[in-house]
Amino acid sequence: MNSESRVRPRRLSFTSQTLALLLVVMAIVVALTAGVYTWIVYQRVTDEVQERALSSAQSVAAAPVVRRNVTRISAGRRVPSDVRLRAGTLQHYAQDTTKRTGALFVVITDDAGIRLAHPNPALLGKPVSTSPAAALHGHEVTTIQRGTLGDSARAKVPVYDKTHRVVGEVSVGFSTKQLSATWKENIPEIAATAVAALLLGALASWLLTRRLHRLTLGLQPEELSALVGDQEAVLYGVDNGVIGVSSSRVITVCNAEAARLLDLGDPVGLPLAEAGLPPALAELPGDVDAAPVQVSAGSRILIAAAQRVRRDGRELGWVLTVRDRTDIESLTRQLDAVGTLTDALRAQRHEFAGRLHAVAGLLHTGSADKATEYLDSIIAAGPLEYPAEDLELIDETFLASFVGAKSALAAERGVTARIGPNSAVHGELARVHDVTTVLGNLIDNAVTAAVHGTEPRWIEVDLLSDGADLHVAVSDSGNGIPPEAVADVFADGYSTRDSNDDSAHGHGVGLPLCRRIARQRGGDLWLASPGDAAGSGATFCARLPGVLTNDNDYEDAT
Repeated sequence: MNSESRVRPRRLSFTSQTLALLLVVMAIVVALTAGVYTWIVYQRVTDEVQERALSSAQSVAAAPVVRRNVTRISAGRRVPSDVRLRAGTLQHYAQDTTKRTGALFVVITDDAGIRLAHPNPALLGKPVSTSPAAALHGHEVTTIQRGTLGDSARAKVPVYDKTHRVVGEVSVGFSTKQLSATWKENIPEIAATAVAALLLGALASWLLTRRLHRLTLGLQPEELSALVGDQEAVLYGVDNGVIGVSSSRVITVCNAEAARLLDLGDPVGLPLAEAGLPPALAELPGDVDAAPVQVSAGSRILIAAAQRVRRDGRELGWVLTVRDRTDIESLTRQLDAVGTLTDALRAQRHEFAGRLHAVAGLLHTGSADKATEYLDSIIAAGPLEYPAEDLELIDETFLASFVGAKSALAAERGVTARIGPNSAVHGELARVHDVTTVLGNLIDNAVTAAVHGTEPRWIEVDLLSDGADLHVAVSDSGNGIPPEAVADVFADGYSTRDSNDDSAHGHGVGLPLCRRIARQRGGDLWLASPGDAAGSGATFCARLPGVLTNDNDYEDAT
């Protein structure tokens, strides 16, 4: 079997590796802590035993019987025989002290270090095994030393006579076995604390890795790294704006295109409601999935959609996508205007074809006089008549054709269109697209409102030129704007339509867009009268500066 066919060992997951690492680190930390604590306890016990030995030695050295006898022996420069020392006062006193304190030994020497009292009588009268120099020089010392009786924690103190001259020393020691026994009494407590700390650390590590697993959705570090790279490539490589929203409705991701389209700056970390988004877009991530909506942002028309993001049944948030439809919307408006004029031309062509057929028939039958008379009547009547009343008040050819075509469409819906008696337009259009967008939207809205009103159904269009400026007023016979909706009629995304009603003014973006067009030119669009339900519909007015010219070679700004 070659190496390629071997089954590769399964790697531990990232969270399992993290848990194992945390447990190892925790075990090392607990072991080090327990070791340090054990050493501290040992030192404390040692210090306590040495302090106990020092206290006992000081007590023995200060005893009158010890001072008196040691002074007498040291002054005589002659140590009694071992027989006398065994039966002497110092030996009995040392033995009594040893039994009372539990010490390993109590040793008394003269100023030459000769034992005057010792637990082993055979060593009486002989020099001590450890140096008494420090004590004989007036110093009190504590230490761990090995003597004839083994290792012990001992204290050595000088013995003074009445003139405060050192005449000997007292050495008291406690066996290190007693020290170890005292220290070992603390071991169970230390071990229990270490085990409890280790278990607590293991529990905390497990909880931490569980949370880490939830936060990373079970992905490995290399997968997370790849995802970050993919995110950068996708978010900043697409033409659409992308906004990521967490389940708590906080913006977590916003690519450059979304920030540009919505003029947001850097909204990452802000709540969705406080990021400065259009209201319709801020409310888009609802509890249920919604169809894409059209919103306006500045001079742009955008299509926005929200998509829920779930993984393993867990709600992660939403992804908002924003597409710029400004150019498409502009072309659509232009196409609507062209379509309207095309319908008008088609109707004129049909009418002219019929008239030509009539003339041709008269000529074929030899009725030249009647054909001439018929042509004279056509010339006198002018071109095809639109259903708009008083359309002749508009001298501008394009405007007359546009309004006439709109009146024909209104007539098909049972609405009469008329031109206001004070209308007067001079010059030619210089900004065709802007005028047709604003005027066409107002007329369409008025026709829709009139259709849902009471009879007679009508709209009235007033057009008045003032130099290069055009003033527009459009009224209808509909039910008007409800009082509660007057303040919102120009709001982005506002519409009086609902699922059962195809009514009245406001289609979500039409009026806000038209107002922006007017204001960008230095003009405005406003609601002059909301109307009422008694047959007096709403009236919208607009002022469009610089859209007319007296030059024949005017510019079509599209």
